[in-house]
Amino acid sequence: MRHRAVTTVLAAALLLTAGCSSDDGGTAGVDGSATPTDTTARSSAPARTGEETPPAKGSVKVVRTVATGLKSPWGLAPLPGGDLLVSSRDEATITLVDGRTGEKTELGEVPGVSPSGEGGLLGIALSPEYASDRMIYAYFTSASDNRIVRLIHDPKKPAGEQLGAPDTVFRGIPKGVIHNGGRIAFGPDKMLYVGTGETGDTGLSQDKESLGGKILRLTPEGEPAPGNPFPDSPVYTYGHRNVQGLAWDGKQRLFASEFGQNTWDELNAIVPGDNYGWPDAEGESGDSGFHNPIDQWSTDEASPSGIAYAEGSVWMAGLGGERLWRIPLKGTEASADPQSFLEGEYGRLRTVVSAGDDTLWLVTSNTDGRVTPKEGDDRILELRVS
Repeated sequence: MRHRAVTTVLAAALLLTAGCSSDDGGTAGVDGSATPTDTTARSSAPARTGEETPPAKGSVKVVRTVATGLKSPWGLAPLPGGDLLVSSRDEATITLVDGRTGEKTELGEVPGVSPSGEGGLLGIALSPEYASDRMIYAYFTSASDNRIVRLIHDPKKPAGEQLGAPDTVFRGIPKGVIHNGGRIAFGPDKMLYVGTGETGDTGLSQDKESLGGKILRLTPEGEPAPGNPFPDSPVYTYGHRNVQGLAWDGKQRLFASEFGQNTWDELNAIVPGDNYGWPDAEGESGDSGFHNPIDQWSTDEASPSGIAYAEGSVWMAGLGGERLWRIPLKGTEASADPQSFLEGEYGRLRTVVSAGDDTLWLVTSNTDGRVTPKEGDDRILELRVS
């Protein structure tokens, strides 16, 4: 593995930071054709953050297989009580998985989804008030754009009929065969964060008037969130290629994973208003106008998708890399070299979600058309990590 540590300490006064992620494998960036030459050793953990550092080495134990036989799974949303909701990119359905038995119950199909290439029904998230409003938010590709809807979940109705009519809260995100973004998550501030892609049109990423190649921050009703860095704009950060993972640490700092093209995949710490460089920079740049990544990977080792925070580290699912990465942190810097787990054991890894404390849910992605599926694919795994 070749990667570079970023040595700039971000200001501790930031309320939210994060990273960004990108495509589904796309048309480039998975063949490892580039030959990175940086072998700079990581310096010791920064001393100015005053934060506890996790051990340099961690561990992963697969506790059990929760469910198998999923079709093109993409988004995962844990329900109160331990059950899980999973979206199917190509089937455009949301399915409830019993957290104990693995039994699957289809809630219904999301109307208006137009699956094609890397587009379809992508990320899902529960309303911050789900216990009372029963709202599920979903990001999907329609015939004309990528958009976000919310649907009421009524578990009292028959299987297949438990989703209400979609209420569109945000529309107009550019769509393409590739780089549709799709990860959504409610932050600690109860605002909705959205990772988008530039659809292969690289010029969109640096255009702050475009919704492509961005992280957006919205109210639950789909309006630009109060306090956004650009007046009356949903844009939170820009200069991204294809954001695929969003997660917060215990101090409410945001991180994101991002697909590179031919050379570097990235994990980023997100600072409101910052420019993350694409297409002018891929990975670390000497240009002070671009925010450098926390760490970077050759594209055949990662192709990062979802991320989660647990036990002082960011855990990053790899599609092309077919492995789970652990990035131990001190503040918003990596405190030791990244460590990989499960390499090649379960194929492509799409989504990883915290289940609290030292437990993660991990979703595989072997039925997305990139590889020949194995028997039982795709699946949800329960992991114990340190």
